[in-house]
Amino acid sequence: MAEITHWADVVAEETLEKGNTHLVATGITPSGHIHVGNMREVVTADAAYRALLDKDANAELIYIADTYDPLRKVYPFLDESYEEHVGKPLSEIPCPCGKCKNYADHFLQPFLDSLHRLGIKPEVYLADELYKSGRYNEAIKTALKKRDEIAAILKEVSGKEPTDDWNPFNPICMECGKINTTKVTGFDEREETVDYTCSCGHSGTVPMQGGGKLTWRVDWPARWQILGVSVEPFGKDHASRGGSYDTGKRIAREIFGCEPPHPIVYEWIMLGKEGAMSSSTGVVVSIADMLKVVPPEVLRYLIIRTKPEKHIRFDPAQPLLTLVDQYEKLHHTDTSSEYDRRVKELSHASSLCHTEIPFKHMTTIHQVAHGDFDRILKIVERAGYDTENTECIKQLADNVGNWLDMYAPPFAKFSVQEKLPELAATLSDKQRAFLTTLADALEESAELDGSDYHNLVYSAKEEDGRLHKEMEKVLGDEFKISPKDLFKALYISLLGQASGPKAGWFLSSLEKEFLIRRFREAADYRP
Repeated sequence: MAEITHWADVVAEETLEKGNTHLVATGITPSGHIHVGNMREVVTADAAYRALLDKDANAELIYIADTYDPLRKVYPFLDESYEEHVGKPLSEIPCPCGKCKNYADHFLQPFLDSLHRLGIKPEVYLADELYKSGRYNEAIKTALKKRDEIAAILKEVSGKEPTDDWNPFNPICMECGKINTTKVTGFDEREETVDYTCSCGHSGTVPMQGGGKLTWRVDWPARWQILGVSVEPFGKDHASRGGSYDTGKRIAREIFGCEPPHPIVYEWIMLGKEGAMSSSTGVVVSIADMLKVVPPEVLRYLIIRTKPEKHIRFDPAQPLLTLVDQYEKLHHTDTSSEYDRRVKELSHASSLCHTEIPFKHMTTIHQVAHGDFDRILKIVERAGYDTENTECIKQLADNVGNWLDMYAPPFAKFSVQEKLPELAATLSDKQRAFLTTLADALEESAELDGSDYHNLVYSAKEEDGRLHKEMEKVLGDEFKISPKDLFKALYISLLGQASGPKAGWFLSSLEKEFLIRRFREAADYRP
C-alpha cells in the first residue's frame, strides 16, 4: 500500500514547480484576542515553510499584523469608552490595559509570545509601519491611477458594482482620526498626497505615506507585490467564489504586475458546540490560555494532523484529554508509519519537554496531592516514573493544574477527603466485606502499581480471585458483587462520591498505609 504524503509536503511540491525561492506569508488583524481558531493559519503557514526547507528550498516565513485596519465596533470585551475610537486604525487607538503602546500591540504581543512557544519564528511586519515607511507609496499611486480598472475587476469578479465615489484608498481624517468615514476627492502623484472629505465635516490633504491605507481587496494583492509573497494560507471566506482571493488574483496580475501566491485554503476551528471561533462574538479560547493547559506540540498536532480543507472541532474540556492521549501515543510510538512520523516531526515545537507521565494520570496525581509539587513528586516516584527532570514534571503539573481550574468539567474533579465521608454509611455488607479483604491484602502486599491495584480490585469479582475467596469466607459461597459496586465502595470511602478517576492510577497515587486505614474505617462505620 502506497504511503500517504502529508499535506504540507504536497503544498511544498506544488509550490516548487514554480521555482525554488519562496516567501510564505501569514497575517491576522489584532482587533481582539487572537485565538486557537487563528492558530490554524499560522501553524499551516509554518508547516508549509518547514516542508519547503526540508526540500532544500530557499524559503522565508513572515507574519503581517494588520495594525492599520479600523476598529469596526465596540466588541464585547471592551468598555463603552471605545465607542469614540470605532473607525480609527488599531495602531492609533489607546491600549485597553494602558501598558502597551497601542490597541493593536495589546493583542499582538501575547500572540507573538505564543508563536515563539509554538516554535514559529517569522519575520514580523506591522501594516501601520509599512504604510508609514513609504513601502506602499508606489502601490497607492498605481491603485489611484487605475481606479476605474480596479472597479471593473471588482464588479466583474464579485458581482458587486462599486459606488460612483468608491476609491481604492481610504485616507485617515486629520480631524476625527477615522479611516472609514472619508472619501477621496483628488490626488497629486508628484507630491504624493491625497485630498479627502470626511463625514465629520472636515476636509484636507494627507500624504500617501502613512496618511491612509488601501481597501482590503486592493491592499492584499499590493502586499503580495511589495513583499514578494508566493505562498499564503487563508480562510475559506476569502476563497469563496467572487471573494477577495478571486479579485486579488486579477488585481495582482492586471494592476500590480505580479503573480498571486499559491493558496492554502483552510476550514474553521469550531469551539465545541458553539460554532466557529470569532473575536467579535466572544466565542474564543486564546492561544495564550491554551498554552497554559497543554504542551505546544499538542496544539501544533491539532492542526498538523488534519488537512486544511477539513474543519476541526476543538473542545478544551474533557475531549482535550483525548487529544493529548492521541499525541502522547504518537510521540511514544517508534513503529509508526512514515506519515505518522511526519506528523510528529511537523508537530515539534521550539522546546521539547516530555515526561513519560500521561496527562490523564497527572490529573489524578495533581488532585490527590492537592497541587502540592513536593507531594506530586513523591507520588510520581512511587508510581515508578523517572523524576530526574523535575522541570518537565513541573511544567506538566502546571498544565494540568491550569486545565483543572480553567476547563475541566465537574465530573473530572475530585478531592480525597481528610476524614471518612458520611456517605460511607450507605455501604452494603458486600461492599464492607470487600473493603476489609482489600485492606488485609494491602497489608500483606509489597508496594503496588496501578496495574496491580486494578487486578487486585477485580479479583473480588472473579471466582478464583484472591479477594473473592476471602469474601466467600465472610458472605458464603453464593455471593455476587458487580464491578460497579466494587468501585463505588472505593470512591465513597475516599472521595465521598459514587464515581471517580481510573481506579488503578488513583489508588497507586495514595499511600498504602492511608488506604488500609481508610478502608478499615469505612468497613466498620456504623453511625
